Amino acid sequence: MSSSGSTYGDIHRYEPARESTAAAIAIVLLTVIEVIFVFFFIFAMISGWAGTEFGNQFLGAILALIFIDLAFILALYRKEFLPDVMIVKKRRRKWEDLYIDSEDVDGTQIGTDKAWDTVKRAIYPYYKR
Repeated sequence: MSSSGSTYGDIHRYEPARESTAAAIAIVLLTVIEVIFVFFFIFAMISGWAGTEFGNQFLGAILALIFIDLAFILALYRKEFLPDVMIVKKRRRKWEDLYIDSEDVDGTQIGTDKAWDTVKRAIYPYYKR
């Protein structure tokens, strides 16, 4: 994908959300079901159903249903009510992350006469600057 004239941070594509009525009704119904599951889970915890093996499995299943229902609510909301936005990002090469100039990508050749200066510069960074 080429960045023809786009600069960093520009919005490349913006599609507004559909905001369908069917999705809104589905989210409301799923939220009501979510509240019922949460109420049932709290009631079962207060009643002490978690004391038996069957009660533990039952409460685990109710908790799983709570999270699955919440996942459906969030998926519907993201798909139908959030806009689709694509922002241009600049892809950087690995050498740019190291703050190296483009002409120094391949490195520099160390000559034998400069080897001692390199050792001195490694020990004392301000040598000959």
